[in-house]
Amino acid sequence: MRMYDVIIKKRNKQKLTKEEIEFIISGYTKGIIPDYQMSAFLMTVYFNGMDNEELSFLTESMKNSGEIFDLSMIDKPKVDKHSTGGVGDGVSLSLAAIVASCDVVVPMISGRGLGHTGGTLDKLQAIPNFNVNLTKEEFINQLKKIGVAIISQTKNLVPADKKIYSLRDTTATVDSIPLIAASIMSKKLAEGIDALLLDVKTGNGAFMEKLNDAVKLASTMLNIGKSCGKKIIALITDMNQPLGEYIGNALEVYQAIKILQNEGPKDITELVIYESAKMLLLAGIEKNFLLAKKKILKKISSGEALEKFKQMIEYQKGKTEIIDKPQLLIKTKNCQPILSQKTGYITHINTKQIGICCCILGAGREKVTDTIDYYVGFRIVKKLNDYVEKNEPLLYVYYNDKNKFEKIKQLIISSYKISHKKTKELKLIYKEMI
Repeated sequence: MRMYDVIIKKRNKQKLTKEEIEFIISGYTKGIIPDYQMSAFLMTVYFNGMDNEELSFLTESMKNSGEIFDLSMIDKPKVDKHSTGGVGDGVSLSLAAIVASCDVVVPMISGRGLGHTGGTLDKLQAIPNFNVNLTKEEFINQLKKIGVAIISQTKNLVPADKKIYSLRDTTATVDSIPLIAASIMSKKLAEGIDALLLDVKTGNGAFMEKLNDAVKLASTMLNIGKSCGKKIIALITDMNQPLGEYIGNALEVYQAIKILQNEGPKDITELVIYESAKMLLLAGIEKNFLLAKKKILKKISSGEALEKFKQMIEYQKGKTEIIDKPQLLIKTKNCQPILSQKTGYITHINTKQIGICCCILGAGREKVTDTIDYYVGFRIVKKLNDYVEKNEPLLYVYYNDKNKFEKIKQLIISSYKISHKKTKELKLIYKEMI
């Protein structure tokens, strides 16, 4: 078998066999197939796509390129959640603790932020000394003991994805639905989970801005999950404005603690509770949504969910004093408001631009090698359809570098459109797919 012939076959829109796809993934992972041939193959997939069977073969081959976590010795349901990312999307921080407090194991392998979206690992590393780099053995041991761990992808977990993603990033093939789906699902299936909840964001702050594209991606991942015998639900959720009240790594941990203390912002709290309840249904813990939601609310009000979050921090060597003193997470030199230039209702927020501004402040990275300022970020005061007076704060900026603050002031002001009439109300959750 030659890579040249496989490229021609896919270029001509012919279907690839399981053996051909395994040949590609195995050969590239081992370094036998060069970057230039893999780049050509990725571009043929970008333009010609893959059918469900091909995509299932691709995902399985990527998953099997490295070690697979065996969690069968843990006699509890194992459920994870994945979000395609957005601005202020710190849902996983509180959700993982809530679900684990309900006797469900949550093995969560997460990523870092890149571009305008934040990453769960960066948020957790805003907690002093928090260790996201557990070994496979440490990860499994922690799941056995406390039922939850959020870690970075280990060296040997789906190495094909790491290598292919780096190439996609430099060959303009990142935004291919089949390649996105295979990347996400290969990692999730390698975790040893029984079930998965997908949160696919749509709107001007999401990678999938158009609702139809978000639905297509969700449907693609659902098909992969089902073909591998996993229980799976996908939610299409809104990202036309920042989620929650805080954006930034330490600030979103602060917000997560507030959610677990039953004092969180309305929108993100609602989404956390809804998604947590859906995970209990996937786990078979409760028979219907209302009972699942009731259990979630009880775990929050009793303090058990917050205690589970504290346990996870302790097991991963982080400083647990932030639970009792969350204000320790707010420690920038400066905090200044950005004032509205006019009076009226907020009818549009350029969410992606808000995320980019947060990155400029130092909360994110443009390149993987960039360093992060964990404490900078925003507190959102006004959201869509809120009334604002001229010279009233739209948001507060937490910053350490004055020059960076000056760079983003006008960008933030231009991110808001203010009119005399309200705009159409947006749903938090557009669609549920099974």
